[in-house]
Amino acid sequence: MGSKERIQRLKEDTRKGILDAALQIVKQEGWAALSMRKIADMIEYTAPIIYEYFPNKEGILLELTRQGYIHLGVKVKAARDSKNNAEDQLEAMWLAYWDFAFEETEFYQLMYGVQVNCCELYKKMPEAEYTTDLFYDVIEQILIPPVTEDTSCLKYYTFWSLIHGLISLNLVQKGANDQINQEILRSAIKAIIKTIND
Repeated sequence: MGSKERIQRLKEDTRKGILDAALQIVKQEGWAALSMRKIADMIEYTAPIIYEYFPNKEGILLELTRQGYIHLGVKVKAARDSKNNAEDQLEAMWLAYWDFAFEETEFYQLMYGVQVNCCELYKKMPEAEYTTDLFYDVIEQILIPPVTEDTSCLKYYTFWSLIHGLISLNLVQKGANDQINQEILRSAIKAIIKTIND
């Protein structure tokens, strides 16, 4: 390996270390505790070194958000691909979305502003749009033609508002029975699918 490759790998490792440290701080202390100084202390660098990789804390949050959407997209796509008919695909996708929210809580909070201030830039990320498009595509398979963009949008946000609302309630009010939450979730998904063409 040449020196250029070694330097590039070292830079990539340092960048990854910064992001890993930020996520570790958040998992231990919450989003409000995240600071450039704490990240620097954790990776044993000075704060100015971090600014060589990210312009500010917002830059770190933006990259973590992007990574979260990538993980979510992979999980939702795998759920879709595990089923054959559109109704089953849609249910599996929303269940995967739910699972992601509780398996990757810190990412979910950042991506959707649950107990975290998120910026408007996040909503324009191609990675975020990818996951949304996966849902739109399956919803449009279930809808009776002709399908308008407004109809697809309405149906997507009907699902999303209900599921995101349930997730947010569970993240804020910890301690609810997971089995009951799963029953509510599955019942709601099935009810929306059943009436999707009404």
